[in-house]
Amino acid sequence: MQAAENTKLNLPILILAIFVFILSLIINSLYRLLKVYNYKRLLAILINLLFFSLGLLCYSNANLFENPNNFSNQQADFLKISIADEPQQQGSVLRFKAKVLASYTGHHKQRASGYLLVALPSDSAQPARLHYGENYYIPAHYKGIAPPYNPAEFDFRSWLAMQNIRHQIFLRPAELITANAATGIALISFALELRKRQVELYRNLIKDDNAFAVACTLILGYRADLSAETLTAYSKTGTIHALSVSGMHVGIIYLVLNWALSWMDRKVWLKWSKVLLLFILIWGYAVLTGCSASVLRSAIMLSIFILSRSVQNQANSYQVLYFSAFCLLVYNPFFLWDVGFQLSYSAVLGLIYLQPKLERLLSFQSFWLRKLWSLICLSIAAQLLTFPLSSYYFHQFPVYFMVSNLFIVLPVTLLMYIGMLLLLFRLYWIAPLFEWLIIFMNRGLEKIAALPYSNINMIWFTKTELILLCLFLLLLCIALQQKNKYYLLLSVLVSAYFQALLVKDELDAARQQKIIPFILNKNYAVAFISSDQAILVTDLQPGDQAFKFHIQPALDQLKIRETTCLKWKENCTTKNLQIRDHQLVFRNFRVLLLDSAFNNQSIKGKPVFDAIWVHGEPQVTIEGLRTAVAFQKIWIDATNRNYTIQGYQKDTTKFSKSTLVLKPGFR
Repeated sequence: MQAAENTKLNLPILILAIFVFILSLIINSLYRLLKVYNYKRLLAILINLLFFSLGLLCYSNANLFENPNNFSNQQADFLKISIADEPQQQGSVLRFKAKVLASYTGHHKQRASGYLLVALPSDSAQPARLHYGENYYIPAHYKGIAPPYNPAEFDFRSWLAMQNIRHQIFLRPAELITANAATGIALISFALELRKRQVELYRNLIKDDNAFAVACTLILGYRADLSAETLTAYSKTGTIHALSVSGMHVGIIYLVLNWALSWMDRKVWLKWSKVLLLFILIWGYAVLTGCSASVLRSAIMLSIFILSRSVQNQANSYQVLYFSAFCLLVYNPFFLWDVGFQLSYSAVLGLIYLQPKLERLLSFQSFWLRKLWSLICLSIAAQLLTFPLSSYYFHQFPVYFMVSNLFIVLPVTLLMYIGMLLLLFRLYWIAPLFEWLIIFMNRGLEKIAALPYSNINMIWFTKTELILLCLFLLLLCIALQQKNKYYLLLSVLVSAYFQALLVKDELDAARQQKIIPFILNKNYAVAFISSDQAILVTDLQPGDQAFKFHIQPALDQLKIRETTCLKWKENCTTKNLQIRDHQLVFRNFRVLLLDSAFNNQSIKGKPVFDAIWVHGEPQVTIEGLRTAVAFQKIWIDATNRNYTIQGYQKDTTKFSKSTLVLKPGFR
């Protein structure tokens, strides 16, 4: 049925693509007769429409979940998988993306497709030795990936779906049976193994764990475990891009190589030898970093730029950007939804379009002032074009981004060169300088992040507001470039509408009265929200990891500025909330806090409550409670054991009451 729906979707897109293609051929054959050269913009729109429709077809065909051969559409006892990327150790769990090759029902083998997220326990001191491309047999007890249970929580399911992954499986080490075969791409396998050896070299030379993690991430694109403090410092200062090997890093290497080989521009054959050598060195660096997606983006873009500049002596940056994106999306259409892809191309577009215009606003006679102004313009251009997306995805804005980016320019450049010298020429005597420079940069960013008002957080845009913000920036840029008052007026109107929506959000937040029961694995939490204040009955604290992941995003989205955490037995008396004698009253909403204190106790008077919160394994049946208390809703938190929760669920099916289990895996 899914395949049939996919075919229905493909048909109108295919018809559109064929129609546009035939129309393009007709226009091309009648180019002079119809004087098409007078309508170049319309022709450009038509060509882009053709590529857009072909792109939709590629995207639809790349969606392996809709393929009838997908393993999830087959009944199977076992699956044959191939490790599709480098396994990542996170604490005591090893995870990797697996490509399904075949499914087995008894002795019957069937060809299968699709991707699966595999996780298995692994001691971080002695991790399991798994490598890219290796084939294994696993049992087929996979499950669909759960959606986010709490408001504003990170949507892990959607994030994996953008990588063509819809299912996951948790294995015991004994369930992973080797097939003694490998099917990965040899170049990627070689690249990952090469990078692994370089990481081991850094580990032997660098003693400080944070410095080692930054070195691996900065030079090799290897995601080592960075401390929370270091990640926060880079995030708050707007320099998180330095921890992702991208266009900046590849560009730094290119600048040095291009300068070192500039003597080869004298003759034609030397010039093309230089192009070939640059290609080899740039793609060699891509291999050294494990051929990560961000490096491939930069390498493709830079390769096209070098080639076009060699042919025409002047490369059209917009065409290079467009063509590199086209190549990557043909290879993997799902890159379009990748946050790194979107931010990378937004930043480069800002550098191409906006940076030269900003730089022309001021001129200086001093060489160093010109360089400083150029760096400032570069930082502003990149930040301005990425601001809508970064605010939408990460909900914060670094106030001192210009200071922090100027601060890291020289250290990052030096680190790139020193780090490469260490790897290529084994100059171990410069390792102490390398480590000191990383520590200096980390501490400098931590001090900038600690400055007052260094970060604006709790920025939450809806998709409509994001589109309006992007549209405003686009219209404003066009208006300033063409000096067109109509575009300027239109941008003002869009900005006014955008601001009106933000004001509405603030007014809604000021008037809000909400109760949010959170679904947690081991803890309990219910938020009682009035305006911008929240009182949480929870065993978590704001600094706990579970609080930051499951609860804080919801509070930020609702613009909560004051949070009070109370444990189960704490009493509270405020204007809107009262907790006393196992009774909680939030405005006119009454909750009975039911725990083990009610064991072997009777409730008299048939009190009336809006909800009963079951906590800590009370020895009370819901059916028995129903005769003593009048209520409408039941909350069962994660402090109750699974079989106890199942018993409550069976009990509540006997009468019409709303039951909410505050523990994942129950419905």
